[in-house]
Amino acid sequence: MGIVRTKLMLANPVKPELSSIEVESLVNTGAMHLCIPEHVAIQLELREQEKREVTLADGSKRLIPYVGPVEVFFANRRCFVGAMVMGGEVLLGAIPMEDMDLVVRPLTREVTVNPVSPNIPSSLAKGFGIAASEIIMKDIE
Repeated sequence: MGIVRTKLMLANPVKPELSSIEVESLVNTGAMHLCIPEHVAIQLELREQEKREVTLADGSKRLIPYVGPVEVFFANRRCFVGAMVMGGEVLLGAIPMEDMDLVVRPLTREVTVNPVSPNIPSSLAKGFGIAASEIIMKDIE
């Protein structure tokens, strides 16, 4: 598919008096989280919530700051997430993309709102279901 980038607005919902910032983001559906460079965390005055261990593409592990909440805006969508503070550019991963119901168009390398639900984000609220949860409970007993 190639490299996909998109513009996002990021804000600190705890400090609405701060201006949101526009960022160019690398889109990686193989990554899970929103990752932001340290200078973005500083600009938005995001508070470190904890340290998290991450496994990088080369298999190495690092302990990094996890900050938030971060409000992410794209087109007519928004979500609230935590962010990993790492790297030199913003990376939009699968969790915020799913939360905002965004899709990547491979031919044009564009991020868009899901054309099936253009006006409001759509989501799945399905889980194990009753039968599976009963099996899990029996295993615990």
